[in-house]
Amino acid sequence: MNRLLPIGVFDSGVGGLSVLRDIRKELCNEDLLYVADSNHAPYGDKEAEYIETRSVAIAQFLVDQPVKAIVVACNTATSAAVAQLRARFNVPIVAMEPAVKPAVEKTKSGVIGVLATCRTVSSDNFLNLLTRFGDNADIVVQPCPGLVEQVEAGDLSSDMTRSLLEKFVFPLLEKGADTLVLGCTHYPFLAPLIRSMAGIEVTLIDPGEAIARELRRRLETIGQLSHRERLGTEQFWTSGSPKNAKELISQLWETDVEVGRLPEV
Repeated sequence: MNRLLPIGVFDSGVGGLSVLRDIRKELCNEDLLYVADSNHAPYGDKEAEYIETRSVAIAQFLVDQPVKAIVVACNTATSAAVAQLRARFNVPIVAMEPAVKPAVEKTKSGVIGVLATCRTVSSDNFLNLLTRFGDNADIVVQPCPGLVEQVEAGDLSSDMTRSLLEKFVFPLLEKGADTLVLGCTHYPFLAPLIRSMAGIEVTLIDPGEAIARELRRRLETIGQLSHRERLGTEQFWTSGSPKNAKELISQLWETDVEVGRLPEV
């Protein structure tokens, strides 16, 4: 494998940009390819078979580029498809899971809240997490229908978004949660709003940094870290409207970007 090949990252939409941001900080010399499957977002209300089909198709597109590793920057896609992806593709695949373990380690009140999509909280992976760590803390799970759509619309601070968040966050705080897990990659973009509700004494856990460190570790282990001296580049694709995606990704990435149309997969 050529260590100068890019790293592929994908999500149901733009949420995975929060992970891409952490990868860019951790691996500043790597080229990155990002696919937003926005025409099929959100994954959180789709059947597992549908999510698996989409994940395999996008991973195939990335492998064909080619890439030297894939990051599944989506908790829902991880739970539905990561086993199939690892069985099918011969590249390192790094995937998400809600950061329940570090939250349990950090809580002082013994109560943690998990904000996640409906699909994630009903997945076997998530139920296994609860089984593994539920004896060490009171884990309060909060499905958050509608939040992904707000981020996909670029609406990070409106009254409607705030109202939705209040409905999800306040019950967790009332139950004594002092640690909140952001269990969907879209949610870090709402962290300032969540922080304003929860206060500075509540810890927000975003697994993006840990994923970036794990990606570095995996590439280091197989001798595939880039040795180039220049800064890495980013390329973006969407299965939705490139015009709309350009505006939204530029907003969230905080720089003007170009977005290509994902070939029909």
